[in-house]
Amino acid sequence: MKMQKKLVIIGAGPAGLSAACAAVDAGLSSEDILVIERDSQPGGILNQCIHAGFGLHRFGEELTGPEYAGRYIKMAEERNIEILTDAMVLEITSDKKVTFVSPSTGYSEIKAEAIILAMGCRERTRGAIGIPGSRPSGVYTAGCAQRYVNIEGFMPGHRVVILGSGDIGLIMARRMTLEGAKVLAVCEIMPYSGGLGRNIVQCLNDFDIPLKLSHTVTNIYGKERVTGVTIAEVDEANGRRPIPGTEEYIECDTLLLSVGLIPENELTRGAGIPIDPFTSGAFVNQLRETETEGIYACGNVLHVHDLVDFVSEEAAIAGKSAAERILGKRGKTVKSIKVSTGTGVRYTIPERIDLQENQDESIRIFFRVTDVFKSVRLTVSDNEGNILARKAKTASVPGEMESLEISADKLNEMLENGVDTITVSVETNRKA
Repeated sequence: MKMQKKLVIIGAGPAGLSAACAAVDAGLSSEDILVIERDSQPGGILNQCIHAGFGLHRFGEELTGPEYAGRYIKMAEERNIEILTDAMVLEITSDKKVTFVSPSTGYSEIKAEAIILAMGCRERTRGAIGIPGSRPSGVYTAGCAQRYVNIEGFMPGHRVVILGSGDIGLIMARRMTLEGAKVLAVCEIMPYSGGLGRNIVQCLNDFDIPLKLSHTVTNIYGKERVTGVTIAEVDEANGRRPIPGTEEYIECDTLLLSVGLIPENELTRGAGIPIDPFTSGAFVNQLRETETEGIYACGNVLHVHDLVDFVSEEAAIAGKSAAERILGKRGKTVKSIKVSTGTGVRYTIPERIDLQENQDESIRIFFRVTDVFKSVRLTVSDNEGNILARKAKTASVPGEMESLEISADKLNEMLENGVDTITVSVETNRKA
């Protein structure tokens, strides 16, 4: 079956739904939009995140994950946006052809004028990190365990060790405790947590769950079921290898892995769109347009966010930009400026800024730092050393996204002065 739509959005999680709503609000008819979702219902991963803490930035109130998703589902319904569920996208091409299958449409193709990638991310598994030991049952990713507990009503285990202190791992430490399990330890190979500070306090400290920094799991024991794990301290100066003599055996029946998220970019790569090795997402400009014209990326498929509110904010930029492109409202780019990473910065979003004549909108640059820093100044400077934006903070950590805004006036000055590179840096006297 061949279908006609001007804008195709892949993914109906918070990113895809926000992008679709923003496209309609920017003037594109809802009849020209199709959102394709592989799950049986829209909402994405938020449907299993029953804890509160969502929506404080976007809606000014604290919501659970399903409540936050429900807001966007309702917004999409009010705009009559078509969402095709149980549909799997097989391929996208650089000329914006989307091939997918679903029970209702069969094998289908759409030739679109713009595509927005909003496929989200997945978890790293045991195989990705290569933990030695036997292969018993009882080893889960934290997100898998979350689905079992919150949606399937199944308790994965009762004596739990968690490897990795990402936000999902921290939240599941609390969730398992509330369901009656004993969380014996959360081990983190880095010398700092990968999660939000508030989750460390609310999910670990409030329940007296020990966080063992610079520790990892070195072995898994058990035949049919996990019977225990060995943890050990790692040597920061020697490639984070386990330090002999620091091993500790913990008797447990469950190991949860919260060891990182990977953007779902198989479709992106298949279309030949260049991928940033630091984000594992596409290179984009400030409009969230990839290096393939007319294809946009947003949300966790672009880079892993710490707050869903920022996912929605970013997706709205992509949705508006795609709509303006289709409607012919987008101005011509007169100069592209590279955004580079300076001291203490791991990556930036966007990686380039495409300027128009008489730029009338400011641009916000998002980035993550490489380490835990105290008493910092976050700066954006041009290749002449001029400061374009600066912010002082008492601390900056890798688990929390940072941002700086460059005003429209500064952008126009850059255009006049022929600036071709800007750099985001951390200025600090000491690390934590």
